[in-house]
Amino acid sequence: MIYIGCHLSVTNGYEAMGKTMLDFGGNTFAYFTRNPRGGKSKDIIPEDAGALNALCKKNRFGPLVAHGSYTMNLCAANPSTRSNGLEMFAKDMERMKLFENTFYNFHPGAHTGQGAGKGIELIADALNRTLTPDVKTVVLLETMAGKGSEVGKNFEELREIIDRVTSYAEIGVCFDTCHVWDAGYDVVNDLDGVLTHFDDVIGLDRLYAVHFNDSKNPCGSHKDRHEKLGEGYIGMEGMKRIALHPALQGKPFILETPNDDSGYIREIHTVLGWMDNTNP
Repeated sequence: MIYIGCHLSVTNGYEAMGKTMLDFGGNTFAYFTRNPRGGKSKDIIPEDAGALNALCKKNRFGPLVAHGSYTMNLCAANPSTRSNGLEMFAKDMERMKLFENTFYNFHPGAHTGQGAGKGIELIADALNRTLTPDVKTVVLLETMAGKGSEVGKNFEELREIIDRVTSYAEIGVCFDTCHVWDAGYDVVNDLDGVLTHFDDVIGLDRLYAVHFNDSKNPCGSHKDRHEKLGEGYIGMEGMKRIALHPALQGKPFILETPNDDSGYIREIHTVLGWMDNTNP
């Protein structure tokens, strides 16, 4: 089995998100640690964080996936942008100490003209400076589509970052289905081959979570345009094969499809139906 849920808003608090996901019928979810476009963070009431932890444990949720701000760029050429990103990351690590069974996922960054090698160096340096021994949260690098100067457009770049992080053992990967497809990995016609390649380069033991999205564009487009399940180029059968693949069982699958609440509920129940049909 997998765990299935979607991104939720933290506006009404942390326990409220857990209750919303129970209403949706899911058993995991993701949320932004701060404004995804602006970087501002909502204050956390420790009792609220504790109530979410208790709710997830009681209802046997899978791991949750906190998401760093899109504006956090640890490898920007501009020193001020890079410094601001490092500050956001460090503060997020402090906030994550309040939450149990929660991964922290972020976009590795954009090298903005410096080259992927320099970007990798700067990202790893930021992680080594921030991930002190008291940080227990598993940090996930997200697979990227390769638009612009994004770092992480292939498994090899992610592996290079991981290899350079010496201060902290639990660095993993969030496998975004739209992103890997747009990056050129054919998860429709060669899912086994893609996952075997991932295992050879990074190791499936480092694949902690899945962003479960169809794509508006053909394989290798480098566009990063998410689509609803079954309405894009991956297609419903492709999405189903991914969800049921033996190598991905036990992972939290997070929907980031362009949906409203009713759409997310439909997709959650679609995925649950796939799992029910394989376990009569």
